[in-house]
This record gives sequence, C-alpha cells and structure tokens, in this order.
Amino acid sequence: MLLLDKNTHATPPARRPDPKAGTMTVGLVTSFWVQAYLTRLRLRDIQGFVVAHGDNNAGAVLVKINTLDGCAAALQRSFDLMSGDRKWIELVAGQEGEVDAAITRQREFDPDLWVIEVEDRQGRHLLDEPGLQ
Repeated sequence: MLLLDKNTHATPPARRPDPKAGTMTVGLVTSFWVQAYLTRLRLRDIQGFVVAHGDNNAGAVLVKINTLDGCAAALQRSFDLMSGDRKWIELVAGQEGEVDAAITRQREFDPDLWVIEVEDRQGRHLLDEPGLQ
C-alpha cells in the first residue's frame, strides 16, 4: 500500500502503447515514479534529488550515481523489444565531470529528460530492486 502525505498528489496512470500487443497499457506517469523512487531512497537513508525536471507524464529518466569520490555513473532505463523486459543500463561511468558532460548532451537531445542524482559512497541506487524497472 502506498501512503501519501498531505502534500503529495498522485497522478492517474498514463496510457502507453504496448509494443507486444499493439494496444495501450496502463503505466505510471514519470512524476509519480520519480516521487516513489525518491521516497524509497529516503527510507534507506540514501540521498537523492531531482537535478532536471522532465515531462511529468512521459519523460525518460536518467539516474546519476555520485559516489562522492570524484567518480560517478549515469544509468538509463532500456526496453528489450524481444523479451519485453525493462532494465537499467550504464550510459557512462568515470570522472564526475565526464559523466556530467554526457548528461548535459543527453538533456540537449531530449529536453523532456528527468535527471535524478543519487549520492551514496557505496554506490547504492536500488534500481535493481523489484518495482523500479
């Protein structure tokens, strides 16, 4: 069960094309997914915040993992058309400045892109947990 505080407003699920069936399916709008993700991070005492606010309904999400030692990685969600699975893949990793430059290029290409920064010395991001694919 999802508990919302008095300042949180749930947005109804968006309808998106289902590539397997050629029909519309119900999925979470991006802003709702982002808020749920940030809440899950906060419950594990992991710092996470929105760096760039994309389209509320259908913006893609890029997650930057900052290990606070000068290094970082950026993950993006990928969709496997053959299996229908969604998974997070590494877009870029290395020195934080290089990762930031890659994120800037992605934002120039896709202005609807959300960027979430996660700060954790252990590199935890929780994206491999159920419900975050």
